[in-house]
Amino acid sequence: WVELLKEIAPRVTRVGVLRDTGNTSGIGLWAVMQGAAPTLGVELKPIGLREVPEIERGIAAFARGPESGMIVLPGNLTVVNRDSISALAARYRLPAVYPYRFFVDAGGLISYGPNIYDAYHRAAGYVDRILKGTKPADLPVQNPTKYELVINNKTAKGLGVTVPPTLLARADEVIE
Repeated sequence: WVELLKEIAPRVTRVGVLRDTGNTSGIGLWAVMQGAAPTLGVELKPIGLREVPEIERGIAAFARGPESGMIVLPGNLTVVNRDSISALAARYRLPAVYPYRFFVDAGGLISYGPNIYDAYHRAAGYVDRILKGTKPADLPVQNPTKYELVINNKTAKGLGVTVPPTLLARADEVIE
């Protein structure tokens, strides 16, 4: 996500990482991003969230700095409030990377993450097997197999961001 943000907004040097502190997976994601940040010339700043009122305060406070961008990590608080998070990123002119395409559908700039619809389809296959008698413990744990890169070109234009042709070519979908 850090690499994508630098590719779509090369001038970004400060990256606010919006994280639902109730989601423990954010700790591992934060560690991976910290490893990538120095080589990409960015400084990461955590924006921890525990409740809805902190979303606007956290984004507004971070956006005061120059050359800023944002990465939104997956979590209940961020997913449920995706519309307001996308709107706040646009209001404060923050190029942002999101974990799921529905953030981009809500007006976000770019997302890279697992295809949720494919995951639900695969889960339905597991339900079918369980209903036919397979013990859940006998089924292997599955990781996502389909990832998608989605770009909202309308949002990019609104932010004054020029999406590189190489990034457009890699995108699974470009929303005009």
